[in-house]
Amino acid sequence: MSSPGEKTKYSPVKEAAASDGANEVPCTPQDDAICLKAKMSLLNGITVIVGSIIGSGIFVSPTGVLLYTGSVNASLVVWVISGVFSMVGAYCYAELGCMISKSGADYAYIMETFGPFMAFIRLWIECMIVRPCSQAIVALTFSVYVLKPFFPECLPPDTSVRLLAVCCIMVLTFINCWDVKWATRVQDVFTYAKLLALFIIIAAGAVQLCKGHVEYFTFDNTKTEVTQLALSFYSGLFAYNGWNYLNFIIEELKDPIRNLPRAIAISCTLVTVVYFMTNVAFYTTLSPVEVLGSSAVAVSFAEHLFGFMAWTIPVFVALSTFGAVNGILLTSSRLFYAGACEGQMPEILTMIQISRLTPTPAILFMALLSMLYLTVSDIFALINYVGFATWLSIGVAVVCLPVLRYTRPDMTRPIKVNLFFPIIYIIASIFVTVVPMIASPVETGYGCLMIATSVPVYFIFIYWRRKPETIQKAIGAVTISLQKLMLVVRPQTK
Repeated sequence: MSSPGEKTKYSPVKEAAASDGANEVPCTPQDDAICLKAKMSLLNGITVIVGSIIGSGIFVSPTGVLLYTGSVNASLVVWVISGVFSMVGAYCYAELGCMISKSGADYAYIMETFGPFMAFIRLWIECMIVRPCSQAIVALTFSVYVLKPFFPECLPPDTSVRLLAVCCIMVLTFINCWDVKWATRVQDVFTYAKLLALFIIIAAGAVQLCKGHVEYFTFDNTKTEVTQLALSFYSGLFAYNGWNYLNFIIEELKDPIRNLPRAIAISCTLVTVVYFMTNVAFYTTLSPVEVLGSSAVAVSFAEHLFGFMAWTIPVFVALSTFGAVNGILLTSSRLFYAGACEGQMPEILTMIQISRLTPTPAILFMALLSMLYLTVSDIFALINYVGFATWLSIGVAVVCLPVLRYTRPDMTRPIKVNLFFPIIYIIASIFVTVVPMIASPVETGYGCLMIATSVPVYFIFIYWRRKPETIQKAIGAVTISLQKLMLVVRPQTK
């Protein structure tokens, strides 16, 4: 890591021959030879957001939302509010994205507004908690759905679930390290599986509704404790995580001033409707007791309705979650690049493998951290870790909007959001981060502790510029040793 004073301008970082461009970062306009052109249409933008949001959450979160709300109707309300909440946040990001068009999205916004210290905390939260923890959650979901058909009357063994999750991460780590094309092909195929699984579930639910199966749609047993409701939003919002991914590639979007807000509005509305209908489908068939007692809601749903074809749903869900793990590995390098351009990440994490032309160090680092989180097999505890860290940091990013209105009034704002929306979002963010500290002090305590570890790291490795020569040599020796071990070099730029 280098010091803040040594940071460079967000510059193009391109993997030398990544022919499909999956891991390229847009460069500056004057560097025409290696620039990515704005080729993404409105439809492409919508599919990026929808594909990023829909992952394992819809197959895991129904149980968590119902657990903390107590009733079916209250859980459906939470799903809708979570969708609206995500839409408001995405709308605020539209102004920030068009105003600060740098790689790194919210990391770049916080860097511009609050400086390197707050930006590093955001970077640390994303790289050390959110991304690897999310990957662990999705890998565990994959394992549960693969193993559930073999254990129809009970929960799959905890050790088996974790070992299979490790195997999932290791296989996809190899694929992403070996060839970017392989990784993108995996992503394309498994995205279709995800959409097909949801379509089948919604269609089956529509048939059940037509038959009059609405007996579970009540507010009976609704919990009124504020702390419980706040925790229900963690599970709901986890399923919507990913709405801000389009901002990471805004420079590749055609006419972003017109298409960014449209893509956000259409995709967030679409996902909210799909999630709502999927939950309605579940509750046309499963009672609240069955949902709470199931570790794989979609499997239980299929067993009730599909008979001997029930095996199809866990297969499609497993494929979906397998693709979601791949997606996290595939997209994580952008944030590493952005942080390294500001001198806030170890240089080794920006390097590429000389023969495979893949960001091997970043992928391996993400995989190892994810497997470390697999020491915790409680998916809902992991969701609480991610929820606290994610919505705290995104809330801070939205704070950038009113702050920049006051401190930088002359900045060009192609999109200007009514301040009512960021204020509402900030208040809601405070609710979903502060209240759960009372209801779930252990998980939020661990989350705060992990965030707090960023402070000494920042001051030792970044702020402290004049390190003794022995320390500088040691860091250089470690970097060179890792380069030799993985055969990686710095990305080539012009």
